[in-house]
Amino acid sequence: MSDTPPTTPEAAAPLSDQPEPRVVVSRRPRLSLVWLVPLLALFIGAGLVARSILQTGPRIEIEFHTAEGLEAGKTEVRYKEVVIGRVQAVTLRDDRQHVIAIVQLDRSAAGVAVEDTSFWVVRPRIGAGGVSGLGTLLSGAYIGADAGVSTEQRSAFLGLEAAPYVLRGEPGAVFILRAATLGSLDIGSPVYYRRTRVGRVVGYTLNAQTDELLVKVFIEAPYQQLVTPQTRFWNASGVDLSIDANGLTLNTQTVASVLAGGLAFELPTGQVRTEAAAPGSEFPLYENHRAASSLPLGRPLPVRMVFDGSLRGLSAGAPIDFLGVEIGSVRSISLQYDAERQRFPIEVLADIYPLRLGAARSAVARPQAEGDSADQALLQRLVDTGLRAQVRNGNLLTGQLYVAMDFYPRAAPARLKRRDGVMTLPTVPGALSELQTQLGDIVQKISRLPLDEIGRGLASAVKQADTTLRELSPEARQLLADGRSAVKSAQTTLQQLGPEVVQSLTEVRRAVATVQTALDHVNQQLLAPDAPAQRNLEQALAEVQRAAQSLRVLADTLQRQPESLLRGKPADALQWPHQGTKP
Repeated sequence: MSDTPPTTPEAAAPLSDQPEPRVVVSRRPRLSLVWLVPLLALFIGAGLVARSILQTGPRIEIEFHTAEGLEAGKTEVRYKEVVIGRVQAVTLRDDRQHVIAIVQLDRSAAGVAVEDTSFWVVRPRIGAGGVSGLGTLLSGAYIGADAGVSTEQRSAFLGLEAAPYVLRGEPGAVFILRAATLGSLDIGSPVYYRRTRVGRVVGYTLNAQTDELLVKVFIEAPYQQLVTPQTRFWNASGVDLSIDANGLTLNTQTVASVLAGGLAFELPTGQVRTEAAAPGSEFPLYENHRAASSLPLGRPLPVRMVFDGSLRGLSAGAPIDFLGVEIGSVRSISLQYDAERQRFPIEVLADIYPLRLGAARSAVARPQAEGDSADQALLQRLVDTGLRAQVRNGNLLTGQLYVAMDFYPRAAPARLKRRDGVMTLPTVPGALSELQTQLGDIVQKISRLPLDEIGRGLASAVKQADTTLRELSPEARQLLADGRSAVKSAQTTLQQLGPEVVQSLTEVRRAVATVQTALDHVNQQLLAPDAPAQRNLEQALAEVQRAAQSLRVLADTLQRQPESLLRGKPADALQWPHQGTKP
């Protein structure tokens, strides 16, 4: 057998007729489509990393007292409600007293991380300034920022407990108020103009050197133009209710000022509006609207007044009245001792404002004097013409007193006395004191009258008159009977004389009958034992005795309490026996 395979007709064809294969070697590497996915992911990741590097700003730390409302990865940092960063982590400081929020700021907010930037946590708050942060009830708390203007970079900050009340760039102006007391004011208390809120209190400090409070207020734009150098600020906190010599006064602003306190300001009546005050200007803060709306005060001039007698009803703050114009107020009242007279006078210190005299001050003052010396010379001239201080009753219902300065031409000459730099004004007794003295004299005179003896003498005289009338009654009746017989005889005689005489006798008879009737009536009314006149006379005597006792009680009461004639009998007054002695 042959090992040669059988051939086919095609295979039998000669080899030279077959084409030779061409082998082409590819020089380009071939990549699978599977590699496109990781390559695309790598490209996107590199882009994100580059973008993150380009957009990432500085990393800062903010220290707070508590981490309430802060969540890592969720809590945002906002500046003017624009998100500029996010809290990355919240850690506890080493001393375990505070927490540190690590914040990653955006690159566009890199300028916020400067030295004077402020951060605080925005939460729902209810305070004197109102309700804030209500939007965080749904979105959650966030960190607010107030960008500073410093060029010094900083990475660690101390967070605020609340938002600052004046943000940088907020339109408006800040003014300083000098106050003696804070009252119910607090940071955030509103400031009103014509009962419209135009600002708020943003801070206060106590000046230890001058012993006064400096209250900082912020007036929002455009209302800061309403504040002029003549503007008056006053404390409008709560309800201003006062009962003094001027009566009952009630003044308040709004419900918010009643509950949380507040301030108000206005331009006094008669003042011409000028240019707006410069930011940072200082103004005095008055206690109430009445004090703020008074005429220009100027510098006060302290004076001293000394009165004899009780000044019950005169209190600090009582007005000093000059011919109906209030020119000052009482500062203090103190009890003194006069060793020469063995008396206890009362010293009243007051502040008067000569500028409130207006044109009268310029007309009376001497042109060559200046300052306090001019005001003292003015007072001396007024005293020379009879000016005196007197305590008067300003309100009969409340019994409040005030000091009136009036002219008394008949007053004895007096000079101003100066002690410890304070002028002492001469005084005259008050009208009430004079009235009490006069009433006391009247009571003493009444008490010296022998009212009991007068009553007993009157009763004795009435009894003697009654006895005399009873003794004369029979004789009077006999005399009347004799007269009647005489008339009848004369009538018989005259009848013989003619008609004219008869007519005259008839008239005389009628007259006698009338007299007889009158005498009978008098007998029944006066002389009979059960006559009404007898009973009336006895009742009158009893009334006279009771009246005498009442007069004696009245005299004793007025001698002890002469003021009760005006103010009435005190509710707790003791009733002393008529015959007893006072303890």
